[in-house]
This record gives sequence, C-alpha cells and structure tokens, in this order.
Amino acid sequence: MLRIRLSRIGKKKKPSYRIVVAEAKAPRDGSYIEWIGTYDPMQNPPAININLDRAQYWLGHGAQPSDPVKRIIEKGNGLAAVGASAAGEDSAAAEEPSEESEA
Repeated sequence: MLRIRLSRIGKKKKPSYRIVVAEAKAPRDGSYIEWIGTYDPMQNPPAININLDRAQYWLGHGAQPSDPVKRIIEKGNGLAAVGASAAGEDSAAAEEPSEESEA
C-alpha cells in the first residue's frame, strides 16, 4: 500500500519536511518512490509547496495520504483543488453563461 507522507529533513530543532510517496512499511526517512513537495513549519506562515498534479495522480492510483499531509493539503487549499479539479472546470463553465445572460 502506498502512502503520501512526510519525510523529515533539516537540522536539529529546525525541522523541514519533504512530502513523499512511499510504501507504507518503509521507514519515515527511508526510501521513497517520488518526492512531490515540501513543508517548512518554521516559517510564519508555514511554507507549503506541493505538486498537485502529481498528488492527484498518486491519489488516483490508490495512495492514501497520512493525517498530517491531509491537513497540510487542506491548509493550502490543495485537497479541494485535487478533489475538485473537475469541479473547478465546471464552475468556470458555469460563470460563462452568467456573463452571457447579463449581456
């Protein structure tokens, strides 16, 4: 089973994390399949960089995000974008007719 989870990097008392896709049984800082983003909790606000296309790809192939990764993606509005990428296209299409009805 694949998991999307955090892998710690950085110095002592100054953590930063990579968001990676790895086997569920692999160690936290062990080997991973793909590195899809970073998370730095030491900045204010925390810096979140994630490739949403790759996250969506792995979620579509059965990867399960860990609880911290779910929260990180939700803070970055990524889960809404990942889960509702098609809905975003629908909302754009919904806006166009409203402009036509005003004209």
